[in-house]
Amino acid sequence: MKVVIQRVRSANVAVDEQIVSEIGNGIVLLWGVKKGDSFEDADNIINKIGNLRIFSDDSNKMNKSIKEIEGEILLVSQFTLLANTSKGNRPSFIDAETPDLAAEMIKYCANKLSKFSTVKEGIFGANMKVSIENDGPVTIVLESENGKLQN
Repeated sequence: MKVVIQRVRSANVAVDEQIVSEIGNGIVLLWGVKKGDSFEDADNIINKIGNLRIFSDDSNKMNKSIKEIEGEILLVSQFTLLANTSKGNRPSFIDAETPDLAAEMIKYCANKLSKFSTVKEGIFGANMKVSIENDGPVTIVLESENGKLQN
């Protein structure tokens, strides 16, 4: 499981030129579900995201979590995070989970993340236009495999 976290001032997702989700201050999560990922992998990443102190306090030090600033979360499924480019020039996505199982995992993650913040989502499987106004920028990548955070 791989997740790219971006701290944002605002973000939205559009499908067919219509905005389907948008947030203000918070984080965008680009979430890739790999074959064999478990709910334990998801829980590890979810708990890390919910407690990650990447927002500034009054001293301009990264010391506050998404919950503490009452920020929002935009969760976007992105299987391309699992691209394998080791052979040739066309990426392979063979490591990505099947759509049915990945969609189930994304719903699980959205539900669990809601204990930390308001969660909005893209549309699973749709061709989305994601607009992000980064803040910082602050970008962090988390990975979990076999129930353990990798970084």
